[in-house]
Amino acid sequence: MTGKKQTPRRCLLYGVHGIGKSTWAAQAPNVLMMDLEDGLADIATSKTQHLTTMDEIEDAFLWLAQQEHDFTTLAIDSADWLERIIHQRVAQKNGKATVGDIPYGNGYKQALGEWQQILKRLDYLRNERGLNIVLLAHSKVSKFADPAGDSYDRYTPALHEASAALLQEWVDELLFCHYKVHTRKEDEGFGRERTIAVGGTERIVKTSETATALAKNRLAMPAEIGFSWAAYAQHMAGNISGIVVDGSSKVKE
Repeated sequence: MTGKKQTPRRCLLYGVHGIGKSTWAAQAPNVLMMDLEDGLADIATSKTQHLTTMDEIEDAFLWLAQQEHDFTTLAIDSADWLERIIHQRVAQKNGKATVGDIPYGNGYKQALGEWQQILKRLDYLRNERGLNIVLLAHSKVSKFADPAGDSYDRYTPALHEASAALLQEWVDELLFCHYKVHTRKEDEGFGRERTIAVGGTERIVKTSETATALAKNRLAMPAEIGFSWAAYAQHMAGNISGIVVDGSSKVKE
């Protein structure tokens, strides 16, 4: 057999608060959004109730694995809130107020084990039930120590360093969404200039790592694409029918 085969994607999209990550995921075909932030009330899509504990999240995974349904995409909104719930569980198991109170960083090591179990469940949903897996996350600015040069700041998912590295390896696409900003110089007189940002309303998605943001893709995508599920899905192999581009996603009755 030659050529590319369509397989469900594992994707993490991250970006600043309020840019429209949830709306982006809601454009995916036959999507179920797992509501961990309680922020999906105004988005027209199928969604879970607001889940606040690992038991509730695991019940949702079990339902998707065992029950008949027409969902082809699971979007978790968001990965950083999922991490909060993981940390809460680990802290409670150890009788501590926070995961950071567990000595010698062992709390974060235990949290990584929880993440690995979640990824096994998500792999089952992808491989056995044919679901695209979409993780949404907020962004943060992190210091990157470049061994070949100076250190500098760049955008990364707002997750603990160890779990962010695990997810970066696991996903097929790590996508950074942001507002496209241009700059221009303005003369202040007396030989001085200042830099002014202009624009800032056009949203784009970075698909490859740059000095300013962590990203990757396995689809040979261009370095930047438009901010829509359709712009992402057009690079997938095989049949991508059923894509909705109007901000909603319908499930078969």
